[in-house]
Amino acid sequence: MEKTRVGFIGLGIMGKPMAGHLLRAGFPLTVYNRTRAKAEELGAEGASVADSPAQVAASSEVTITIVSDTPDVAEVVAGPRGILEGIQSGSLVVDMSTVSPEGERRLDGMLREKGCQLVDAPVSGGDVGARNATLAIMVGGERSAFERVLPIFKVMGKTITYCGPVGSGQLTKLCNQILVSVNLLAVSEALVFARKNGLDPLTMVEAISGGAAGSWQLLNLGPKIAKRDFQPGFMVDLMQKDLRLVLETATANPTPLPATALVQQLFKSIQIQGQGREGTQALAKALEALAGI
Repeated sequence: MEKTRVGFIGLGIMGKPMAGHLLRAGFPLTVYNRTRAKAEELGAEGASVADSPAQVAASSEVTITIVSDTPDVAEVVAGPRGILEGIQSGSLVVDMSTVSPEGERRLDGMLREKGCQLVDAPVSGGDVGARNATLAIMVGGERSAFERVLPIFKVMGKTITYCGPVGSGQLTKLCNQILVSVNLLAVSEALVFARKNGLDPLTMVEAISGGAAGSWQLLNLGPKIAKRDFQPGFMVDLMQKDLRLVLETATANPTPLPATALVQQLFKSIQIQGQGREGTQALAKALEALAGI
């Protein structure tokens, strides 16, 4: 049976390895990126390189997008030379960005006027998960659409969960970001406490990571903080965008989130220092500054 023709728009830290997995799995792949050089790299491996999102959609049964923010997705789908100008009836758009749930619902409405649908499918696992095809994928949309794209998801991720109608994937991802950011705050506090009290941070991480305090943030980012490695797997600026979405959604559906609001302010202090493009583990620097270390 012929494999689904897939389009992929957005070839950044996450998108490029994800698209590469699809290509190597044998899916006919058409790619587009604003910086064409990134697309050409996949072109050298056998992908077709398009000149616009519209051209990607015209060539694809399923078009995947993974870009930075809600306005970027809207531009790719509904802007000039966007997906809506090229998409064929019956096709799907799968947005794997982390964006506004309400924005996804609006785009789904536009696509339905063309006889198409949107599936929102944000991911968690960072650049490591993208490279290793072990991403967690949280999916919103019609169940039939989810089943149709499941074989594609299985090439890029390990934990794939249907969460409900359009927007549900994004809401689930925002829950994920609450947990990730607040847990990272706890990891950062523990590391500052260890340093202030004469403990070796790496030894502390090793000692507690197998117990009840163990977490992905501790295991993966704890050692980076201790080694002063602030290279981004996921940038502070992007986490701040996600926390903005969390707090906007919490305002629209009144929900007190005191810990999330605090960590958002601490990340803001990192941005003010000009370090927004560092990895989220740079959060530790805000606490170190408060502790005088």
